[in-house]
Amino acid sequence: MARSSTAARSYRARAPQAASRAVAVTYLVELENPRAHLYRVTVTIAEPAPQQHVSLPVWIPGSYLVREFAKHLQELTARQGKKALAPRQLDKCSWSVDCDPGQPLVLSYRVYAYDNSVRAAWLDTQRGFFNATSLCLRVEGQEDAPHGLTLARPAGSGKEAMAPWQVATGLTPLTTDKQGWGSYRAADYDELADSPVELGAFWQGDFTACGVPHRFIVAGAPPSFDGARLLADAQRICETEIRFWHAQGRAKGTVPAPPFQRYVFMLNATDDNYGGLEHRNSTALICGRRDLPRLGQKPAEGYTTLLGLISHEYFHTWNVKRLRPAEFSRYDYTRENYTELLWFFEGFTSYYDDLLLRRAGLIDDATYLRLLNKNINQLLQTPGRWVQTVAQASLDAWVKYYRVDENTPNATVSYYGKGALVALCIDLTLRAETGHKKSLDDVMRALWRRCKAGPMTEADVLAVLQDLSGRSWKKELQHWVHGTRELPLRELLQSQGVAVHDDPAQLVQRLGLRVAESNGSVQIKTVLRGGPAEEAGFAAGDEWLGVEIHGTSTGKSGKAKASESPSAWRLRKLDDLLLYAGPQLQLTALISRDQRIVRLPLTLPKTSTTWRLAVEEQDKVQRWLT
Repeated sequence: MARSSTAARSYRARAPQAASRAVAVTYLVELENPRAHLYRVTVTIAEPAPQQHVSLPVWIPGSYLVREFAKHLQELTARQGKKALAPRQLDKCSWSVDCDPGQPLVLSYRVYAYDNSVRAAWLDTQRGFFNATSLCLRVEGQEDAPHGLTLARPAGSGKEAMAPWQVATGLTPLTTDKQGWGSYRAADYDELADSPVELGAFWQGDFTACGVPHRFIVAGAPPSFDGARLLADAQRICETEIRFWHAQGRAKGTVPAPPFQRYVFMLNATDDNYGGLEHRNSTALICGRRDLPRLGQKPAEGYTTLLGLISHEYFHTWNVKRLRPAEFSRYDYTRENYTELLWFFEGFTSYYDDLLLRRAGLIDDATYLRLLNKNINQLLQTPGRWVQTVAQASLDAWVKYYRVDENTPNATVSYYGKGALVALCIDLTLRAETGHKKSLDDVMRALWRRCKAGPMTEADVLAVLQDLSGRSWKKELQHWVHGTRELPLRELLQSQGVAVHDDPAQLVQRLGLRVAESNGSVQIKTVLRGGPAEEAGFAAGDEWLGVEIHGTSTGKSGKAKASESPSAWRLRKLDDLLLYAGPQLQLTALISRDQRIVRLPLTLPKTSTTWRLAVEEQDKVQRWLT
């Protein structure tokens, strides 16, 4: 699809134009039965078509999987005045209603909400959350008209318990009370769909970043939560990223102007979960409570991961919500929306999430290299990198990335992980060729200007790279993005003062396995392509019960001697294999498969390595990372 700047201009112009236009579609959302996890939604269409079609999205932008939100919609009714109408279902997520002219159409239905993620809807007696893609029917023909959302204050038997509940959303308030209940406005359905709503008695705090007010709310925080620490660190991330995108070329002393007037972070702290979803002026996040900063304590390692998540989703405010694939110029909510560019929009965002933590001073060089090291080793331990290109992985996201099975590492590559390493290769190559006069930072800002903060193609990336470097980058993108060659990571990192050490790999990596260990059982989850375990005949779902060791036994002198019969051992932890094998490389694995005992001849590999990065030349590393 050719790049279009018209869509970008209209995107920016909608809000002020819509402010003077009447609301065409209004949604009343009521917390009808939190114990049954049911919202009641009433949709009023001021001027319906004679045959009015409505539909619920099958996916939510930013999460590339058909999720079938309509499966939770129930008891749809329609009326005009006192006249009841009969909605006619057209397919899995669409309905049609025959209407009389000149009268508003009112639709009513319930939505079951028990998905405690960032992608759908949730409601119980402790908290509410929803994306409009899960609750709000899209009115065909009126998607570009202003939409209204009214949030009804809870009533009924649970009213007292829910009295402290508040509202958080990026939508523009019209008439609301102090706790946020009331009416909001969206310029169109896209803005409504891009503005999640958090409900509950949550913790909240505020800060200003480069003159822009930011609100941070946390649901489920424990008493030990250090909110001041989180606010201070989030502020540093936001200021660093705003300046990354907008400070270049501005007059000295002026404040950068981001493309939003306010921003809302919505963090749901649970026992054990992780994820985030970007929106145009807000983000929905989820983390484990143990990852939150605690009063009077040094933050846990998981807190760095949480800061990286905050950095990642905030960076998306520019990179995918505005600068975006040309195929996303206009979302089609009824089907998959394909693009080959997720390696750029998710991968490059993944490159910058931790790098900008370093630039914000929230982690040091060693921590950054440890995080980078982890990503590199994950790629090197994924045989699928030889099978699928990162561009193909982007296109296949709908059927592969979000549908993980036992063969996923053998057949696919992550457009997050490898995409981030493609970004690293471009960044370090540019720096090496230009003596640090140009970098990937310049590429990102040039794309923002070239595409007018709107739709982008791979041709734009190539054009900007050529403009900045004076040469073509087609060969590199062909190899790194559209090919399966190994990335030149070692030589590029060494050129920036980073030492790359080859350390012995863990036993599970040497064997080519991914396992789960619990209650003295070793369960095989994945058998990696080309490894000793695959050669022996292991399969996902096997339980590794024990081993038989051939050829030697231990005599009275303590020395190994020939053994007539093998020794057999129960295997409760994989690492115990080396304890029992001793110097022997040939053994027999005893596994359980479909309640049958199977004996597999296994040869242990002599050597296998994993990467370890370390700072070798501090000045070079500093020049890159800061």
